[in-house]
Amino acid sequence: MKKLQQSILNPPSQMPHTLFISDLHLSADHPHTMAAFQRFISTEAKSAEALYILGDLFEYWAGDDDLSDAFHQQVTGALRSLAGTRVYLMHGNRDLLMGSELAAACNALLLKDPTLLDLYGTPTLITHGDMLCTDDIEYQQFRSHVRSVEFQRTFLAKPLAERKAYIESLRRQSEEMKEHKAMDIMDVNEGAVAGLLRAHNYPRLIHGHTHRPNHHKHVVDGRICDRWVLGDWDTCANALHIDASGVRWETFQAADSRR
Repeated sequence: MKKLQQSILNPPSQMPHTLFISDLHLSADHPHTMAAFQRFISTEAKSAEALYILGDLFEYWAGDDDLSDAFHQQVTGALRSLAGTRVYLMHGNRDLLMGSELAAACNALLLKDPTLLDLYGTPTLITHGDMLCTDDIEYQQFRSHVRSVEFQRTFLAKPLAERKAYIESLRRQSEEMKEHKAMDIMDVNEGAVAGLLRAHNYPRLIHGHTHRPNHHKHVVDGRICDRWVLGDWDTCANALHIDASGVRWETFQAADSRR
């Protein structure tokens, strides 16, 4: 997170602006991150035209029938309080089972991954980012499996407690497997990035997932494209602030360190 912490922190802009966040991994087990989220919602987010959450809002989401959970009600209530800010949700790899009931509880709109925006005159493509990590073949096979309609229909038919236990076991396995994977494998593939940019006519790209906040420039077919990578909130609560004048990082009180 070092580069992000060194980014320019300008005073809040009075211009109409949009905020992007990702990879909060909110959980009742990590109250400091939740506190940072609540502060963000009650301060910076209230002044934005729109807030885009590009996946992994939750540590995991077992299904919309878990909305009655007290912690989940805190999260949805916070987002619902943004009466003057449009809220958009995108599935991440941790919360790919978010559905229409959750979106309604948040007063938010669920977006497809990827989605192309016209953002203050600049074509901007947003995605969670895991589709770009194509070097991790094992993960991509798993991603394809769990995002299938058949798998999700069968899985959601199971009791909630059984679903939660299964997800917890997957999380433990994932953490163990990460210890034996090369770091580069878990980052985006340059060819995959170029292909996505080419397919959408060379827009600006914003994504999360990799937990490697940075600003990259890609030259694709002679076109220069900006790629902004959102940071996770494990150690530093952060957002990308975009208005008609450009893009800048915003950082907030640090969350709890978990990784």
